[in-house]
Amino acid sequence: MVPPLALDIDGTLTTPDHRIDPRVFELLPAWDAPVVFATGKAFPYPVALAHFLGREETVIAENGGVAYADGETTVVGDPDAAWAVVEAFRERGGEIGWGDGDTVNRWRETEVAVSPDADEALLREVAAAVDDVEVVDTGYAYHVKSTGVSKGRALGVVADALDIDPAAFVAVGDSENDVSTFEVAGESYAVANADDAAREAADEVVGEGFMDGTVSVLERLREHAE
Repeated sequence: MVPPLALDIDGTLTTPDHRIDPRVFELLPAWDAPVVFATGKAFPYPVALAHFLGREETVIAENGGVAYADGETTVVGDPDAAWAVVEAFRERGGEIGWGDGDTVNRWRETEVAVSPDADEALLREVAAAVDDVEVVDTGYAYHVKSTGVSKGRALGVVADALDIDPAAFVAVGDSENDVSTFEVAGESYAVANADDAAREAADEVVGEGFMDGTVSVLERLREHAE
């Protein structure tokens, strides 16, 4: 039997130019074990991906702020504290970015994502003055969120809902926000484009980047299961 998976999306299931790699639609629909999409994106994004893959909508969004499994939604974190940091950041001249529409934050429930073009030093300075709020750099954005929120904690919630030992999961990811997932899963892989935090936390750093690296992990897992 192949193991259950906890998969990051951006940088892990994508191409270097941020598109979903078409091999996702070849390999994951037939994966014969639960697949959890664990992302920093807002809740609708991983739900939509699971839906279009024809899989159960078992997801972790907003870096662990929202988890959905077996029909139950768990929401943690303090969005008011995150927005207070962002407003203070704006008052000091910082810009959240993303343009007038800001679809990046429109559906977020527990955190605020700030553009990677923003003044990181100022954002971190403002956040440091507020208790229980932190900034996490995922490569996609600077996420302002509650300190108790993490993908790893949410994976524990999802695993419990599925009646699966979290240590049974194999996790694949590429950034700082995947470190907690790597700590909870029984086996973890960082793709070659991963940041230093993810590379240090993973059991193994694969030689290929982006979806190429994830494909190599999935092929290896399938071979071991045969």
